Amino acid sequence: MLLTGKHLTLTKKTEIKKQLGTEITKKIFRKISEKKGGYQYDLAVIGGGSGGLSVSQKAAELGAKVALMDYVEPTLRGSKWGIGGACPNVGCIPKKLLHAAAQSRENLHFSTFYGWDVDPINAKHNWNLMINNVQSYIRSLNWGYKVKLRQKGIDYLNFFARLKSEHEIELVRKGSDDVKLITAENIVIATGGTPIIPQVPGGEHCITSNDLFSLPTPPGKTLILGAAYIGLEAAGVLSGLGFDTSVMVRSKVLRKFDQQMAKMIQNNLARKGVAFLHKSVLKEIKKIQNNNNSKYLVSFQNIENGQEKQAEFDTVLSAIGRRAQTQRMNLEKIGIALDKEGKIAQKNCQSSVKNIYAIGDVSSGSPELTPFAISQGKLLAFRLYGDSTQKTDYSLIPTAVFTPLEYGSAGLSEEEAISTYKLENIEVYHSYFTPLEFALPHFAENECYIKVICNKLENEKILGIHYFGPNAGEIIQGFAASMKCGITKSQLDSTLGIHPTCAENFTNLDVTKRSGKDPKKTGC
Repeated sequence: MLLTGKHLTLTKKTEIKKQLGTEITKKIFRKISEKKGGYQYDLAVIGGGSGGLSVSQKAAELGAKVALMDYVEPTLRGSKWGIGGACPNVGCIPKKLLHAAAQSRENLHFSTFYGWDVDPINAKHNWNLMINNVQSYIRSLNWGYKVKLRQKGIDYLNFFARLKSEHEIELVRKGSDDVKLITAENIVIATGGTPIIPQVPGGEHCITSNDLFSLPTPPGKTLILGAAYIGLEAAGVLSGLGFDTSVMVRSKVLRKFDQQMAKMIQNNLARKGVAFLHKSVLKEIKKIQNNNNSKYLVSFQNIENGQEKQAEFDTVLSAIGRRAQTQRMNLEKIGIALDKEGKIAQKNCQSSVKNIYAIGDVSSGSPELTPFAISQGKLLAFRLYGDSTQKTDYSLIPTAVFTPLEYGSAGLSEEEAISTYKLENIEVYHSYFTPLEFALPHFAENECYIKVICNKLENEKILGIHYFGPNAGEIIQGFAASMKCGITKSQLDSTLGIHPTCAENFTNLDVTKRSGKDPKKTGC
């Protein structure tokens, strides 16, 4: 008699696959619902974003019978999108494409120094063409996700899902009283987050990042509320495309990031024309008409001196934060604990109800990053339906901010390193430099920057790497891998650089902050 599931060794499973073929083997390995209390599904996943797609697809590959539920609540402006969650629809993907559009304008200026006969000053941008092309690409991604679900035998259910019990899920369509019920042995909640609308008079007039990438008309003069990475990336895009752009800052720019690097990003944006309204809070937004076009009169107050001001804008974009989408799901009713931010309290993705799990932006303590949600999903599927006990690694998470000059980092900020290891035990190597491609147009001269933070008590093991310059995400990715391997400063120094590149500057850092020497690089 054949054993199934986790009782089989990997070798035995391989032998059975050879004998019976993949499809028959999947049925044998599957945790058959009839043998598990009559549940319709082994796994039900609520949320079709990066995390939800990851866990559902990997679980199906491991033989589980899976259902995935995904429902998009339209924004106040009526924006909606297809399966895939925030990243491909209203986040990472369209953001990076618009970032490329803004950089294209800058490249027009650069090209004149390389012999191209173009007129960058009078170049015209077609907002509608850009948005239509971006949305067309996004729709191709939506279609691809649906095809992959079908290929893996996953039931895709386009309903709003709420829990009735720890094993029962009610499916509801907006505007319908018809409620469907499905059951599952395990449930994963991966509903992500949604932008917060400011709770002030007229706050409903704001758009969010959920609207920006499908705006049918150019945004015009824009006020961005909030100076976290979403707000600053939007500021870089809109300013780069030629729109008058302001950012309202309550406390600090990029307050969760290394503050030296945050200041560099702010200064670079300011040099490109972005206005910063520091120590300011929104009080009211009034809609006004001006030549048949809607404009908005924004009232705000300086929190230090109490002075109140007003200014007119064509668009107000709220980027003051995101909240977890846990509302109306009956989570607390069945005993699922939430943290103070409304996220699902979890340990190794498991909620306070043992068969219900949370991954991605909706789970407490998790970085709100697409690759992190994907990793959580895959590892959870392996733990549930494979032979793995591997848990998600929360350390050394690399990230990038796609402002005009990009910022990438992995590991600790300088503030975190000092707090953890004390100032006397860390060494910070740094350098300002000019990328070769910026040399002819005399652009951003010695404005790009590298910082490597080392632990003196561990043979200068690298604790944090920070980079401000072109292609930050591409450059930091490899260094993040080396940090996972425990790279030290001497090992970094012994690595040959590729010349001429920006990344080679990491291999020849010899000036420390402690020395007080000039870190500006001269020559090649």
